[in-house]
Amino acid sequence: MMSMPHGQSYDYHRTTFDGERNERCGCCVRTMKWFPVLFIASVIGWSYYAFVIQLSFFTVTNIVQRILFLLFYHAVLVMFLWSYYQTVFTDIGRVPSRFHVPRAELDRIVRATNEVEQKEILETFAKELPVVTRTLNASVRFCDKCRLIKPDRAHHCSVCGVCVLKLDHHCPWVNNCINFTNYKYFILFLGYALLYCVYVACSTIPYMELLWTGKIDGRFHILFLFFVSVMFAISLVSLFGYHVYLVLLNRTTLGKLSSIFTHLMASKSRHIHCYLIVESFRTPIFRFGGPDKNGFSLGKLNNFQEVFGDDWRLWFVPVYTSMGDGVVYPMRCYDEDAEALLGGEQHGNRSGTENLHDFEAATFLNEYGNLMN
Repeated sequence: MMSMPHGQSYDYHRTTFDGERNERCGCCVRTMKWFPVLFIASVIGWSYYAFVIQLSFFTVTNIVQRILFLLFYHAVLVMFLWSYYQTVFTDIGRVPSRFHVPRAELDRIVRATNEVEQKEILETFAKELPVVTRTLNASVRFCDKCRLIKPDRAHHCSVCGVCVLKLDHHCPWVNNCINFTNYKYFILFLGYALLYCVYVACSTIPYMELLWTGKIDGRFHILFLFFVSVMFAISLVSLFGYHVYLVLLNRTTLGKLSSIFTHLMASKSRHIHCYLIVESFRTPIFRFGGPDKNGFSLGKLNNFQEVFGDDWRLWFVPVYTSMGDGVVYPMRCYDEDAEALLGGEQHGNRSGTENLHDFEAATFLNEYGNLMN
């Protein structure tokens, strides 16, 4: 819920001075954001030289072994770089224009005499939108920076300055938001990066003794390659495992962090500024049913297919196969409510979504159930 003085006009425009200053600062910031990406690219480039030239050509003497080393290495490298490229350069999922609150409605909100009236105005506008999650005080989720109703699972990214569909987090190592459009690529990037590091580390182990005894050259590059690959592998294994866990439960990093702020939200839930601070770090609150951290979970297989698609041949290929549009999601509890509204028969031992093997059918039920109420 937004907080603004009553009787004042909404600030639609920035001054010329502020615009020019922000543009200069923004240009510098945008340039600096690419430094982590350039660092990763530099490490990959150096590791290529160390593995292909120093290890494979200068150290490995068996021709067959050298060919096998290079074939598998380049296969993993191609998938690694492909996934990384897709993660970095895929556009973020932006909120559709129909969620933007018109200027006339914003003026009505400003002129409202109390928060209850503001809430009613937003609720009336949101009736035509497929949103079922709410804030702590049961209000429609509104972003006063982007001036829009937030779709379910969308959050405002302070780095990108826009609301992003199914925002997981903003990752500086890819200079992009990890969100609905590139989450599959990000998971594959972590997996192939881990496989790359483990393969490089295991390939150098048999030659460690020769390096220490000085029987072969290239000691610095191969030794450093081993320790760097091990270091990155240790970091990646926990991160990759964590995101696989999130995929199987159909959660996001922002949603998972909610438990940290539970007591804070409970003690300060009466203050508007608290909503703005912790809204992204809480368990989803549904219009029907209240808070439910597993509200979007459809079962491990369905959760996996929601991100990776239903064609198993493309699961591990960095091409877009995610299901849905990033705006509407089938929900375990809410689908049951929607089925009841449509006159469907509920089964106590099966979730609504598990009975719906068609993703589009689940999406329709969600939208219909919201519009009927």
